[in-house]
Formats: sequence, C-alpha cells, structure tokens
Amino acid sequence: MPTHEAEILYPRAVAILEDLQRLEEEISATRNTVSGELIIGASTIPGAYILPGIAASFKNDFPDISFEIRINDSEKIVEAVAGNEILLGVVGAKSAKSNLLYQPFAEDELILAAAKSCSVSSEITMKELGDLPFIVRERGSGTRKSTESLLAQQHHTLNQLNICATLGSSAAVKEAIKANLGVSVISRHAIHDELLNGKIREIHIPGLTMKRNFYVVTPTRRTLPNHYQELLKRLLKA
Repeated sequence: MPTHEAEILYPRAVAILEDLQRLEEEISATRNTVSGELIIGASTIPGAYILPGIAASFKNDFPDISFEIRINDSEKIVEAVAGNEILLGVVGAKSAKSNLLYQPFAEDELILAAAKSCSVSSEITMKELGDLPFIVRERGSGTRKSTESLLAQQHHTLNQLNICATLGSSAAVKEAIKANLGVSVISRHAIHDELLNGKIREIHIPGLTMKRNFYVVTPTRRTLPNHYQELLKRLLKA
C-alpha cells in the first residue's frame, strides 16, 4: 500500500512529467521538419482499412516518419487520448468527455450483410430482422453504438434481436457471416472484397439508411508536435 508521503508525491510527480511533455511538444511544434514517430490510436475499421493507405502516402512524402497504429475499440481509443497516452485517435463514435476535440474524418456506410448461402430474402422488414440470428460487436465498439442508434431510430433495441454471437472485431464478424452463423451490421469497407466476389451479399431494409462519420480525436489542452499537425492536416483532407 502507498504511504501517506507517496500519495502526496504521486499526483505532483505526474503533473511535472506532463508539464515536461507539453514543453517538449510545444518546442517540437515550432520546428518546420516533419520527422519522428507517429503513434495513432484507431478503431477497427479506420485502423485496418483506411489509415494504412494514408500512412503509406504520408510516409512517401515524409520519409523520416515512422508509424505505429494501435487498434482497439472506439471507447478505449478515446480513453487513451483523454488520458494522454496517445495524442491522436480515429474513432467511429464520440464520447461525452469534455477535454477532447472531434473533427469529422471520413464517411462510412454500415450495411446488413449475410452469407451467399443464407436463405434470407434480399429485402426484409425490421420485424423479419428480429427473427434472424444476429451477430453483434462487443460493448465499446463504434459499430455497435452506431447499430444501437440506427435501431433506436426505428424504435427498436438490440434486445429485440435474436443475438447468436458477440464478437470482438470486424474481421471476426466477417468470417462468421461467411460461415453463415448469422447476419450482421458491418462496415462496407470491411467486406468490400467479399461483396465483389459474391461470398457476402447485402440485405436491404426499406427506409433504413445506415451512414456514420469517423472522427479524428485530439486533446483540447495539448499542442500537437509539428509532425502530428501535418498528419492531422492530411487526415482532414482525406
């Protein structure tokens, strides 16, 4: 157990280290060079399907840059930015934390997807959706939050669906759909190739359009180093 002295020392030591880090970042921001390591947090879809291409293009323009992309669900990425563990994240859902800035980055379309061999019709009603085995993402996932929001617009909840599995990544959901475990709401980015080769097909629900934004999230009280600022400009132009 920490001593009374340690309890006094710890928060002050953390504050000193944070001040030193901010000082380093502010000095770095005055430099015109674009070099160094970029550590980016990203939720599954942007981290796996969007950011790698942008990173390659950015690296081509600035060869002295190196990338680390940490992929986790949106909630954990937001917590990492809010806790000063990383300076920049790309997520599929906002949180209520007040010390963060969200800027729209790219649009995504969620679709209801099923295996090619699935016998369900290509167009169904919300009531019929409730009778199908449904695969859902884990709590904290931006896709799950978006799915809940879209269902709420139709006066439905996840509890009204026949949930057959909860999976921790879009890749796992995609493989489960291909294996005909059930249907699921998933990003079009994640199943682009499977839609083209016919292994997965789209199911339409009349009147339901499922679109969302990805957001770049940064701390409001931190000055980004120059190489992060340059990346941020690139992301917001994507």
